[in-house]
Amino acid sequence: MANQYEIAVIGGGPAGCMAAIRSARGNKDVALIERNPSLGRKLLLTGNGRCNLTNSSPMDVFMKNFGSSGNFLRSAFHVFSNESLMHFFASCGLKLKTESHDRVFPVTDKSSSVLAILEKCLRENNVNIIYNTRIIDIKKKEGVFSLAAQNGISIKAKKIIIATGGASYKKTGSTGDGFLIAHSLGHAIISLVPALVSLKAKESWIGDLQGVSLDNIRIIFYRNNKKFVSDNGEIIFTHFGISGPLVLDMSSCIISALGMHKDIEIVIDLSPGLNKEDLNKYMIDKITTAGSVHIKNIIQDMLPKRMTEVFLSLLKISPKKCANQISKKERVSIIDMLKAFPLTVTGSLPIDEAMATEGGISRKEINPRTMESRLIPGLYFAGEAIEGRGTSGGYNLQQAFSTGYLAGECAGQKAT
Repeated sequence: MANQYEIAVIGGGPAGCMAAIRSARGNKDVALIERNPSLGRKLLLTGNGRCNLTNSSPMDVFMKNFGSSGNFLRSAFHVFSNESLMHFFASCGLKLKTESHDRVFPVTDKSSSVLAILEKCLRENNVNIIYNTRIIDIKKKEGVFSLAAQNGISIKAKKIIIATGGASYKKTGSTGDGFLIAHSLGHAIISLVPALVSLKAKESWIGDLQGVSLDNIRIIFYRNNKKFVSDNGEIIFTHFGISGPLVLDMSSCIISALGMHKDIEIVIDLSPGLNKEDLNKYMIDKITTAGSVHIKNIIQDMLPKRMTEVFLSLLKISPKKCANQISKKERVSIIDMLKAFPLTVTGSLPIDEAMATEGGISRKEINPRTMESRLIPGLYFAGEAIEGRGTSGGYNLQQAFSTGYLAGECAGQKAT
């Protein structure tokens, strides 16, 4: 005989845990179904194991950082905001801290501290956690959902919440099961591509800069004659290309452009705080006062040592050339490259190595005020399974918690 519940939540990540906690309020009989032997495996990896659980920016910044998804998420963020989430964890005894760019972390710097709070709340609300159970099929008949699991377990529920995550980090269990189930129930799935992902570069010298980081720079590229300019931020060179917060945030836009072209030419503004005229005055002053000092020493005041070597090599300027021997043409070429250091992006790491999944269950088929399916009453969605992604910095975890909370709230209200 099948296990029967009022509400079944599929997926034990942040969205699923919050959905189960909220829907269980009022003594609802709730099951949280997790395919792994433990909860929150992907959550434990976030923020390099530190868990950047939200961002303390105002809501208008949240809307901007989710782009076209912002309006869809407005209700979820209103019902359970970043302040609500911070209060939730603080009231449960977890102290938080805010770091650069308004990123919020637990003071323990451990993702396990966040997961421990969620597990504690699940126990306190008597949520039935079913481990090692992978749901492979869902059918609805006479107002009741029947869930079939790979291990042969059968579960019935009046309401279900799909919070299975995306298709990145497959080793954590995010293999896209929710997309297959939603599609089988009639929902459209927007094409899945990697989001918040490192990019590959064509240049042969890229490996020479592995590990070099640049802060307070920006990325510029063109697509269909439209100029795209990032905010100022940090990038890190890898053995295959570039990574870092700024690259992750720009990756979806660049990958979209790659869909129309073989390669994408980007430039890195290494000195966004100064225009070419200011840089020219700076270089003239430096060269005039430096005398016989090698040009590499002047450039190293602006760039890391290894970056300086590559920089001058690309300009075909000897690093040992004396500053007072630099010609006007060479000075102009240095300034031009400081404002537009060229790089050719050829692709990205695969979706399994991305931080998140772009695409997912179509927002058009989900009621943003409830997270309920517009096609099937009693079916709800939460978290990364829903189409659309925000930038890095805690925004996507907030989306998971907020949509999970709203789905749980509404499913719990309708459950009888």
